[in-house]
Amino acid sequence: MKTISQQRGALYCFSPPVMLATFAIEIIFALYTVWRYRLDATARLVVAILVFLAIFQGTEFLLCGGLMLEGGVWSRIGYVSISMLPPLGLHLAYKLADKNAGALVVTSYLSAAAFIAYFAFASQAISGHTCYANYAVFDVASGLSWPYIVYYYGWMLVGTFLTFAWAPSAPAHRRRALYALLAGYLALFIPTTAINVIDQSTIAGIPSIMCGFAVILAFLLATEVSPNSLAKREIPLMRRVR
Repeated sequence: MKTISQQRGALYCFSPPVMLATFAIEIIFALYTVWRYRLDATARLVVAILVFLAIFQGTEFLLCGGLMLEGGVWSRIGYVSISMLPPLGLHLAYKLADKNAGALVVTSYLSAAAFIAYFAFASQAISGHTCYANYAVFDVASGLSWPYIVYYYGWMLVGTFLTFAWAPSAPAHRRRALYALLAGYLALFIPTTAINVIDQSTIAGIPSIMCGFAVILAFLLATEVSPNSLAKREIPLMRRVR
């Protein structure tokens, strides 16, 4: 494990304190969704995305937050968690647009399963990590970085395109949810791509950088997607107050 500490205590964009705060925010959003809305298929997708985002932030904090924990297992857990995000996002787009999840969604889950199996069980999958001030770089097996980037960006681009294509014809409340999901996708793509163009050395940190901006996606899921697509629970305390 390699660690680089740069001006410990300074609050960088994705420094350990920010990682921990992001983890807490995403977990709170997930718990609130479970508490406030009926857990239909769409709600379960929203909760799953929030939980997997939080897991990655949690593993980054454990790796880079100075807790001196063994990095190998946490690195694998982190990669497993973010590998689930592209198919979950694509599946959510289908649900919000009231489309049947067909071969495309199944293929996205199968490709995720292949990467997850590799990260979970291949001894050479992840050999270490480096913590910079604003992101973490994971040392993955030689030759795996670009296929994984293609997998990640590829499915997210598909999800972005379909969300953009389906939103205009959706009912008003669903349209708002789809546009919120589209904004969440763009919040991941645009800043991360801009950083990579400005400094190509950051390409190795794409998962970390992208998940740093994913707090915007989490916020949109909690404040726009869920209220406009999920049925609220009848909360006993609220019923008595009314």
